[in-house]
Amino acid sequence: MLKDITIGQYYPVDSPVHRLDPRFKILLMFIFIISLFFMNSFVAYLLVVVWLGVVSWASRVPFKMLTGSVKALRWILLFTMLINLFFTPGDPIFQWKFMTITDQGLSRTLMMAMRLVLLVMGTSLLTLTTSPIQLTDGIEKLLSPLKKVGFPAHSMAMMITIALRFIPTLIEETDKIMKAQMARGADFESGNLMTRAKSLVPLLVPLFLNAMQRAYELADAMESRCYRGEGIRTRLNELVMTQKDILLFVVNTLILVLIAGLRVLPLP
Repeated sequence: MLKDITIGQYYPVDSPVHRLDPRFKILLMFIFIISLFFMNSFVAYLLVVVWLGVVSWASRVPFKMLTGSVKALRWILLFTMLINLFFTPGDPIFQWKFMTITDQGLSRTLMMAMRLVLLVMGTSLLTLTTSPIQLTDGIEKLLSPLKKVGFPAHSMAMMITIALRFIPTLIEETDKIMKAQMARGADFESGNLMTRAKSLVPLLVPLFLNAMQRAYELADAMESRCYRGEGIRTRLNELVMTQKDILLFVVNTLILVLIAGLRVLPLP
């Protein structure tokens, strides 16, 4: 299940989406996230799925990789759905003892589930098609206007990129530690909630220590290469904005705005 999480991973292939300017991909992701919260129709969400499928096909990223993170986060998704389903007031459509399902609760549950699924898939697509170096350069360029007020744009971009980059590494470490503990007789699946929480202690302690060790090793490696963070820095490959990038950004932005503006079959 842990290996299904694709956020932070990079899928190295040559595709039109991979070659796009990372600044436009980052901006488009934010527009995508904002547009999701303006959608209130089943048709709109269906069109977003089609849009993601077309982008996934153009990027040569298997569509099942986008759904992998959704599968890995299914328990969080299920918990969120249950909270909205049983604790939203409205017109009752089903009632059994203390549990009541309302018409408004069912609609909100479906809306929240679709938003979370599409949000995870869209975020995964960004990291799958953008290398860590491009992601750092793109974030820094977007934050560069804030340097005039003393904002550490490069340091912030570096921290965000390192955090995203180490998500797959920590997942792999977690899987290895879990298998090693299970080989020694650890049980992570049986028992009640408190028993399962206590069984995670042998997993979290070595994972935390390994994460700290990797952080120290990364800091030593950066210092040995004379990394100083902010300042005048040069790049091997400078970001170049082309007319194709601008055109694709405008077209995809208009598509998302039009989809978000749909009011067909509105959810109650």
